[in-house]
Amino acid sequence: MSQPTIGMIGLGMMGTPMANNLLKANYIINGFDLNPDAKEKLSHSANFHWQSSAKEVALSSDVIILMLPDSKIIDQLLWGQQQDGIVAHCKPNTVFLDMSSSNPSNSKSNSEKLKSLGHEFIDAPVSGGVKRALDGSLAIMVGGESISVENIMPILKSMGKTIIHVGSGGAGHAVKALNNYVSASGLLAVSEALVAAEAFGIDPHLANQVFNASTGKNNTTDVKVENFMLSGTFNSGFAIALMRKDIQTAKGFIDDMKTPGVFANSCLERWSTAEQRLEKGADHTAMFKFVKTQPKE
Repeated sequence: MSQPTIGMIGLGMMGTPMANNLLKANYIINGFDLNPDAKEKLSHSANFHWQSSAKEVALSSDVIILMLPDSKIIDQLLWGQQQDGIVAHCKPNTVFLDMSSSNPSNSKSNSEKLKSLGHEFIDAPVSGGVKRALDGSLAIMVGGESISVENIMPILKSMGKTIIHVGSGGAGHAVKALNNYVSASGLLAVSEALVAAEAFGIDPHLANQVFNASTGKNNTTDVKVENFMLSGTFNSGFAIALMRKDIQTAKGFIDDMKTPGVFANSCLERWSTAEQRLEKGADHTAMFKFVKTQPKE
């Protein structure tokens, strides 16, 4: 693929730094977000062009990156109420690159529908949070046909460091949901372990040092405990509602596969309860605060 013009719909906490890295790689970007303030964060580049609507992005872009909250919004954007979504306004042979945390089944369906219309669909959700979005070192798990993935690899490499093609359409979103389930399980386990250690009189900072030097080390112990949990800031930039949604997506996928999901059920129940009892908009690292303040059941 020659240097394509990229459309980017969704310029929030993750989308904006991802767009910045594409601009650094000299791509031309047509961008849109429902929040007009997003425009100012990217206006420093002559290669960034703010569009008045998602449909305007579709009209002027070869590759359209979607960085939005969920599949319901993605599907509405693509297809609209009366098949008047952005698909009806895009160029021939448009490549749709869904980098959101979408539902694998929806993504598989969108892949098939777009292919029947002569377009391409690739799901390429990311992991690594805002920090790695800023420095372009995201992990990206990709679903789609091999030739399509190969063609857009330079775009992905502008935003990510570890890029793994995991299968056909929807596979990227399946692995992303499963990854976040594993991550959420680890954070919940660490929270319960630290609360128990502190109740015994052990300094939780020291307990976490042991975890990081031992087999208990995971992303939570390495990145989140000191920065966001024990510090009491609870501001990692990823909401508990989004974590619960991803666990729910993983749970649904496991159910669809008819594979064991006992622990996934328990994990989802615990995260759902925490979301309900914590303040609206709470960060996912506030799970530690929830565990610490809950009586033994």
